Amino acid sequence: MEFSVLMSVYYKENPEYLKLSLDSVIKQTVPATEIVLIKDGPLTKELDDIINQYGDKYAGLFRVFSLEENVGLGKALNYGVQCCKYDLIARMDTDDIAVPNRFELQIKEFIKDNELVLCGAQIAEFEDNPQVINGYRKVPLTQKEILKFSKKRNPFNHMTVMFRKQAILDAGKYQEMPYFEDYWLWIRILQKRYVVKNIDKILVNVRAGAEMLDRRGGLSYARASYIFLKATYDSGLICYSEYLVGLVIRISFVMMPTCIRKFLYNKILRKSGDNNYDT
Repeated sequence: MEFSVLMSVYYKENPEYLKLSLDSVIKQTVPATEIVLIKDGPLTKELDDIINQYGDKYAGLFRVFSLEENVGLGKALNYGVQCCKYDLIARMDTDDIAVPNRFELQIKEFIKDNELVLCGAQIAEFEDNPQVINGYRKVPLTQKEILKFSKKRNPFNHMTVMFRKQAILDAGKYQEMPYFEDYWLWIRILQKRYVVKNIDKILVNVRAGAEMLDRRGGLSYARASYIFLKATYDSGLICYSEYLVGLVIRISFVMMPTCIRKFLYNKILRKSGDNNYDT
């Protein structure tokens, strides 16, 4: 089955992380037909050099597109979706590491169910060393569980999803919703009653250190959380009481000092890194 891998890179990203990510995408048991890489604005020389090296080494596999200025992940991915040749598209972040059989397992799900339009999976999180796992983000598996979970938290790990291009276009693509572009897209996918699922296996190891928690705090993130929750309520996914409870919980969490937010994040929102997990 032919499919595209969609990635977006911008100037602040680490060149070494990019290399590890690209290697994990290339060295798959079922290789991608194409890798579409969006350069979200001008990059550093180091990042450009790596992209050129991989483009030369794997001629015909990489298709690189450049945006004149940094437009943000949502807009860059919208452009990338349009650039992908194939209806089946796998998302991948440029600082994460895919397990070797990630695409094989997801392709099997699409072969089994012709109506499936979105398939995600579980993730393991690490800070610096991919071999030292700090926690896991476990998401629900079935359509019913995913819909219920979506009322409180994001039901998909964005960097793990494989989806059908036409369904994403029909749902309106990634829309302006800072910090929540993917979550907002999944809500609209669910409301269209498309068939979705998550696999109960870890398919991506995700870099999730202190910088990630810093981004998820402060007034800017609190404001974005309010806008997102209001849109979710207006969409009819949640009732007014669910909206109010969600608002109190989210705003309280993001306005906490980072040290407290990190403690709660690790103890409540993530499974412990020393737990056994089916990979």
